[in-house]
Amino acid sequence: MNTDHFKIAVIGAGHAGMELLTRLLNAEFVDLVGVTDTNPEAPGIALAQKHQVPVYTEMADLLVGAHEIDILIDVTGVKEVRDALRKHMQESGNYHTVIMHERISALLLSLFNGEMVETKASDEFY
Repeated sequence: MNTDHFKIAVIGAGHAGMELLTRLLNAEFVDLVGVTDTNPEAPGIALAQKHQVPVYTEMADLLVGAHEIDILIDVTGVKEVRDALRKHMQESGNYHTVIMHERISALLLSLFNGEMVETKASDEFY
């Protein structure tokens, strides 16, 4: 495991993911290895492409190399995405990759901004 860089992938490239993507792209200790969104026109997709980061419209395509990813950041707020991620990690035997829930990314962005960042996620699923 490389301890001087984090290999990170982001699931969800809409407006909620844009600031996070910008910060990840500017962090020297982060290797952004992929971004996925079902909407190929999502603003984060264009940003990732501009920085030569691989983009996907199917989460399954991103997960092909998931054993190499340190942290998968889910910013979708969609229960089905969370469930699919957990299922994939269990079925693939991937005990390396950590799934970071949208509420944690919202916390980080809120701390960066000094105020609460709104998300569409609901805690009712936990």
